[in-house]
Amino acid sequence: MSETKRRQMTPMVPYPSGAIVPERDLGSMPVLECSHLGIDFGGLKAVDDFNVIMGRTEIAGLIGPNGAGKTTVFNLLTRVYQPTRGTMMLEGRDMGSMTTVEANKAGIARTFQNIRLFDNMTVEENVRIGLHNQIRYGMFSGILRLPQYWKAEKKQHEEALELLNIFDMASMADTRAGSLPYGAQRRLEIVRALATHPKLLLLDEPAAGMNPHETEELMENIIRIRDQFQIAILLIEHDMNLVMGICEDICVLNFGRIIAKGTPDEIQRNPAVIEAYLGKQKEAQA
Repeated sequence: MSETKRRQMTPMVPYPSGAIVPERDLGSMPVLECSHLGIDFGGLKAVDDFNVIMGRTEIAGLIGPNGAGKTTVFNLLTRVYQPTRGTMMLEGRDMGSMTTVEANKAGIARTFQNIRLFDNMTVEENVRIGLHNQIRYGMFSGILRLPQYWKAEKKQHEEALELLNIFDMASMADTRAGSLPYGAQRRLEIVRALATHPKLLLLDEPAAGMNPHETEELMENIIRIRDQFQIAILLIEHDMNLVMGICEDICVLNFGRIIAKGTPDEIQRNPAVIEAYLGKQKEAQA
C-alpha cells in the first residue's frame, strides 16, 4: 500500500479560489465546482453549504460517520435530487437544470452502495448497457440489421471486452452477472460506469465486502483507471487504509456539513475529524 501511495501521489497546490488541486491539474479547468450546495428534507438540512473543487484527474475521498450525508451528496451530483440551494459546475457548465440522464451524458457516472446490476443479463450485456451513449445507428438500421448495425455491434463488443480487461474479467463476458462472486459484481459495476465515458466517476463504497487482497487490487485499479482514462474520481469509503492510500484530497462530512478538507496527512491530524469519525472508528475496533 505504501508503494501504491508513493507512485500516485502528486503535490497538492492552491487553486486561485483557495481550494487545493493536484499540481498536474493546475493549468486545466476544474472538472467539478460545487458552491454552497445544499438540500433540505422538510425542516432537516441533509446537506448544507457543500463547497468542493476537484482537479481534472484528481482522486478525492468523501468520508464521515454513517448518516453524515455522503450518499446524499452523490445524489445531488448525479441529479437524483435537485438541490434546494447552491450551484454545481461540470467543466464550467452549469448543471442546475439537468436531469439524471443529462448529467450522465454530460460526464458523471456512479456506482452504488448497494450493487445494482442486471442479474439475469450477461457480464458483457451489463457493460454494453453503459455504452448506450455511443450507439451510432438508428431504429431502421437496427430492425433491418443493416451493415451500419453490425458495424456498431462489433465495435461495442470490442469496447466492452476492452473495458472488462481492466479487471481481468473478459473471460467472464458470457457469465450471468447475478452468478458472479460479490467482489466481481463490484468490479463489474465500475466497468459499466466507465462504459459511459465519464469525466467524473463517483464510487460509493467500492471496497464494501472485499477482503484485504481484493481491496489492494482495487486501489491499484482505481489509480490505473485515473491514469488510463484521465478522469477525476470521487469516492465514499469507510476503509481508511484505502482512503488514505490513494486519495489526494479528502473532504469530511458530519451532520451534512463539511468539517474538514485537506490532504490525507492533514485529515489524520485534524482533531475535529478524529473526534467525529476516525476516533470513533478506532474506539469501535478496540
